[in-house]
Amino acid sequence: MELIKIEGSPKTPTVIMNPETGVVEIKGRSIPENSIEFYKPVVDWLEEYSKSPAAKTVVNIQLEYFNTSSSKCILDVFKKLEAIKKNQNDIVINWYYEEDDEDMLEAGEDYESIIKVPFKMIQIVD
Repeated sequence: MELIKIEGSPKTPTVIMNPETGVVEIKGRSIPENSIEFYKPVVDWLEEYSKSPAAKTVVNIQLEYFNTSSSKCILDVFKKLEAIKKNQNDIVINWYYEEDDEDMLEAGEDYESIIKVPFKMIQIVD
């Protein structure tokens, strides 16, 4: 398995997926022209990673904003993580949100209620 590093842009988040350390990071804005196309390598990587994941997988999600089509793709990412957890693997999802961003906090809580992986809500204080 190889390290994936996708540089962020004004419309797409930075994505880093490291099979050695088990760290997955998605950070920035997610409003790509084609969300399915953008997230496909992420979902495919997780599918492959699920065959032999690290002892502990840490997922850091720090999005400023994401659109509706991204939200579905992000859910697909979380479903892959849920499958890894079902196989008795340790997974931690850190959901970062700005202290005054109620919408982003609620989005994290909504995802947590859908999938069976606990989230750690982390407030970013400026």
